[in-house]
Amino acid sequence: MKFACYADWNQLPESAEVLHSRAACDSIFFSRTWFDNLLRHAPVDPQRLLLACVVEDGQILALLPLEMRSGQHGYALTHLYSSLYTLLLAEHRQREAIECLARGLSGMPFASLRLAPIAGDDEHLRCFQQAMESLGITCQRAFRFHNWIHRTRGQTFDEYMAARPARVRNSLARKERKLDRDHGYTIRLATGSGLQRAMADYHAVYRRSWKANELYGDFIEGLARGLSEQGWLRLAILYVEGRPIAAQFWFVAHGKAGIFKLVHDEDWKRYSPGSILTRWLMRHVIDHDRVTEIDFLTGNDAYKQDWMSERRERWALYCINRREPRRGVSRMAQWLLGSK
Repeated sequence: MKFACYADWNQLPESAEVLHSRAACDSIFFSRTWFDNLLRHAPVDPQRLLLACVVEDGQILALLPLEMRSGQHGYALTHLYSSLYTLLLAEHRQREAIECLARGLSGMPFASLRLAPIAGDDEHLRCFQQAMESLGITCQRAFRFHNWIHRTRGQTFDEYMAARPARVRNSLARKERKLDRDHGYTIRLATGSGLQRAMADYHAVYRRSWKANELYGDFIEGLARGLSEQGWLRLAILYVEGRPIAAQFWFVAHGKAGIFKLVHDEDWKRYSPGSILTRWLMRHVIDHDRVTEIDFLTGNDAYKQDWMSERRERWALYCINRREPRRGVSRMAQWLLGSK
């Protein structure tokens, strides 16, 4: 078992795919689909990529994807839209792999590591923190944001809606009747063949929303294609008289639904088209996809409490090396070349 670093995802042994596939069961933010899209469309300098690994007999036992900045500061390889980050581990010898990873990182000339956003109850990163602290690295945690979820526990959609606040149910019923009476509406769920049009309609709604323009259009387009190829995309558009007025970008993978992007046309907000579309997608993921968990991802917005039932916390883990780095940047270069 040894510590090794790589500067390119294509340099990793094929066994890295097993780690991604296993971790994707917990979150798509750990999947190869997410990381591939991030590296293809996000402003990450390939020269700063550092894939810290533990390897044994050609098998990857641990993988910590990092972005190095200013030479000696490591950051979790994430995007603005990343809602979760973790250390990827194989199924066996996890504690040994974590300790090996910590020893390897502690021997590099880094000044700090910042891993975020992470779950407060992430056992792998708790063990990693303990291993780093045992090596003289100072570790601290800081709160980042709240995360609202709902565990369906076998509920049907009707049972789920019955548990929502009465004011939400009543308001939705009124707004839906009014929209249907005044104009009529249809909802379409994008499929592979209709994805291009659906994404064009999504962007059209985005431009007429309070959010103005999508800053990461290429990232969103690439993610939609990647998720669609996996069968994970749930992109729904609400139309009135053929015009898109609300759009929602969800994903469903391994029994978990994520509510990723919500937009609506401000000119139609009196009808609450976004809430109407949220209810429609809730029905779809609960009764059709049979998910066990629905995740609103990032933020403590008041409206999320109306749809969810449980609030979690996301944190940042800081690892600070207070010792003077003695080995210089050349040591980093040696690791990237695969030397010990």
